[in-house]
Amino acid sequence: MTRLTGIIGKGIAALALGATFTIAAAAQETVKIGVILPYSGPFADAANQLQAGIDLYIAKHGDEVAGKKIEIVKKDTGGPAADVAQRVAQELVVRDGVDILAGFALTPEALGAAPVADEAQKLMVVMNAATSIVTEQSPYIVRTSLTIPQVEYPFGKWAYEQGIRQAYTLVADYGPGHDAEKWFSQGFTEAGGTILGSDRTPVANPDFSAFVQRVKDSNPEAVFIFVPGGAQPAAIGKALVDRGLAPPDTRILAQGELTNPEALESMGDTAEGIITTFHYTLERDDPLNTEYVEAYREANGGRAPDLFSIGGYDGMHLIYEALKETEGDASGDALVEAAKGMWWDSPRGPISIDPETRDVVQTVYIREVQEVDGELQNVIIHEIPDVKDPVHGAK
Repeated sequence: MTRLTGIIGKGIAALALGATFTIAAAAQETVKIGVILPYSGPFADAANQLQAGIDLYIAKHGDEVAGKKIEIVKKDTGGPAADVAQRVAQELVVRDGVDILAGFALTPEALGAAPVADEAQKLMVVMNAATSIVTEQSPYIVRTSLTIPQVEYPFGKWAYEQGIRQAYTLVADYGPGHDAEKWFSQGFTEAGGTILGSDRTPVANPDFSAFVQRVKDSNPEAVFIFVPGGAQPAAIGKALVDRGLAPPDTRILAQGELTNPEALESMGDTAEGIITTFHYTLERDDPLNTEYVEAYREANGGRAPDLFSIGGYDGMHLIYEALKETEGDASGDALVEAAKGMWWDSPRGPISIDPETRDVVQTVYIREVQEVDGELQNVIIHEIPDVKDPVHGAK
């Protein structure tokens, strides 16, 4: 009982003591997945995309696995609030009796819920939050999205190899932005490049004009940008256009959120030539991806899938396959052991779960915005296979 006296406290103990045979029997037939996302607020679009990926997987593969019915219970954080995430995670475990915690579009959500997953010994599937330290917070955490260092460290090295010698960094002022700034800069400077300056913007920032002006004043060869998904890419894209910062005069380097389809629409032709790094590209020419994109568009009014959706889709794949491996045993220890070393072919390409870190291993894509058949697209120009998170000692 000592494990139940901290974050979760007496609530779980009371629930356990008060559970009736009927409830216990019903629980044996159902696996409840508590999904924690910012369904309202400035990151609601990211949550909706991730949820759509979850829903698509269930629609394709059914809502039963290993003889158990899958039930989704949603909780809204309203944004990057660790305290809210911790509270709703506790509610999911104590009141709703969930077996698995999942979702986590934002790093603060994942960090807030981690102690709850750890104390309750529940599998926690991080479907987006990309700060490297997330998986270190509990041995019950498995990630199916990406880490920022995983895509940025090789990107910095690649940028120098393309002849860029000076760059300016502009990132959102929270964990993922700090990771992006650090690891792009580290890869770039280790290769021989120079960072002229750096700046950080508020996480929910509607106006980037002053920040972009400072970048322009430094006159760099290239600017590296990281902003969270949702409304931010289009907003900073507009600021870049308004200040005349665009290829080929200035090389724009970024993580893939900057050239999501909605952002490309906002920037128009001035987006051509922007180079990004990412773990998923919807235009990737592969039968699995083609099928996924078509099914996602059909289910979501023609909208294209993005990084959030693929994290949710693959997160559900991991849960389903882990439950098959355990023959329906939804205990955290059994599911985590089943997840370690798991590998599969995803619409994004081949991926696996590192058995030591419980983090995702995957191909990193470098893309350039090009006009294809009259439309701007992220065209893959380089691939780096089997990339691990460098923070955890990857090659």
